[in-house]
Amino acid sequence: MKSYREEIWFNCKKRIDFICITEQVGEILKKSEIKEGLCLVNSMHISSSVFINDNESGLHKDFEKWLEKLAPYEPISQYRHNDTGEDNADSHLKRTIMGREVVVAITKGELDFGLWEEIFYGEFDGLRKKRVLVKIIGE
Repeated sequence: MKSYREEIWFNCKKRIDFICITEQVGEILKKSEIKEGLCLVNSMHISSSVFINDNESGLHKDFEKWLEKLAPYEPISQYRHNDTGEDNADSHLKRTIMGREVVVAITKGELDFGLWEEIFYGEFDGLRKKRVLVKIIGE
């Protein structure tokens, strides 16, 4: 069995953002030369997420609105985590809801998705450099 590891880096310009990374992951898969196996994609930050869903802007706005209702950014004082001087407790909660990672099957050298599925990086505490790990194993 072979393995391949690479990172994707982002400079997030907004505090909350959803970035489609399917194409970048597909390019990494091609470099790996693995034809059958599994591809793990995970956020390397505790205030961001990786998930699979539809690449539709209205849905992304719905995610943002829904997450803000569940874990609003303000008032900052509502969270004990922020007593430490942080202001990102909401982003940790949003990450827990949206998930840390995805695993996608690799079949015949391609990411084996269902209809409309894409991989997204979800940023909840942006305005700085962030990264995602792509780890591919197989033959």
